Amino acid sequence: MQEFNKRELLQTIVPVIENTAMRYNLIPLEVAFEKENNKWFLRIFIWSSDHNVSHLDCENISRSLGDMLDELIPFKYYLEVSSPGLDRRFKSEKEYIIFRGHDVIIKLKNSIPETDLKKFEAKLIDYNESFGVKVELNGQEVIIPMEKIHSTKLNDKIEINKNKEK
Repeated sequence: MQEFNKRELLQTIVPVIENTAMRYNLIPLEVAFEKENNKWFLRIFIWSSDHNVSHLDCENISRSLGDMLDELIPFKYYLEVSSPGLDRRFKSEKEYIIFRGHDVIIKLKNSIPETDLKKFEAKLIDYNESFGVKVELNGQEVIIPMEKIHSTKLNDKIEINKNKEK
């Protein structure tokens, strides 16, 4: 296998992945290229603002990307496309922007003046690189600096489509 720069490779393939996902009204939340047991895995976690991610969504992305990625990645790798799952922690600042308006569970490294709790549920209002995260907590807006946050994850309930197919 030839030598490669992982960061440069990601910079090349992420725009291709984003453009492909957009065609299906999907957003790649995370693109990870990792080596496990001497095998390379390209893992793409996708999300949609208007529907629950399905197996068909994952299949569409996999099929659409396959040949393009094979041209860009000069060695054998395994492609995995999936939804992020309910317990997935936010891994990038863009997720704070994507999930504005959603309920989240935040774990703090240490308490903040507005609450003695280190773990709480709140509505995510906004994110800004300079001030951090703005949430609605117990009816009031609270700003939490990013350095105080240990982890954040969605607290959205699964919505099951109750419409019967005819």
